[in-house]
Amino acid sequence: MSKQIDPRGPRFGAAITTGVLAIILLTIPSSVATALLVLQTAVFALGAFVGLHAQPYGILYRKLVAPKLGKPSALEAVEPPQFAQLVGFLFAATGLIALLLGADLVATIGVGFALGAAFLNAAFNFCLGCEMYLIGKRIFS
Repeated sequence: MSKQIDPRGPRFGAAITTGVLAIILLTIPSSVATALLVLQTAVFALGAFVGLHAQPYGILYRKLVAPKLGKPSALEAVEPPQFAQLVGFLFAATGLIALLLGADLVATIGVGFALGAAFLNAAFNFCLGCEMYLIGKRIFS
C-alpha cells in the first residue's frame, strides 16, 4: 500500500507556491525573479525527486499548521502530489533555463503554467498534476 498523506499539506504548499510564482512573474526579468525561481525550482525538485517529506512547504505545514488543525477527514496517496511536484519542476526548470538564456517570453510562459496549476490547487483544491498522474495511471495500467 502506498504512503498516505494529509491532503491539506499540498494545498498549503500550493498557496505559498502561488505567491512565489506570482512575484516571479511580476518581476521578470530581474535578479529577484531569477533568485526566487532558483529557490522555487529547488523546492519542486525536493518534492519530486526526494519526496514530499523533504519539500520545505510541506515541512512548514507539518510543523506549524497541521498541529493546530486536527486530523484530516481523509488521507490521500502520496504519488499523485509527488508527480504534481515533478510537473511543477519541469515548468519551473524550463522557466529558469529560459530566464538564464535571456528568453524572457519563454520564462514567462513556463512560470505562468506553473502558476496556473498552483493557483488551481490553492484556490479550488484541484490538483492538475494529480489528475494528470491518475489519467496516466489509467492509460498505462
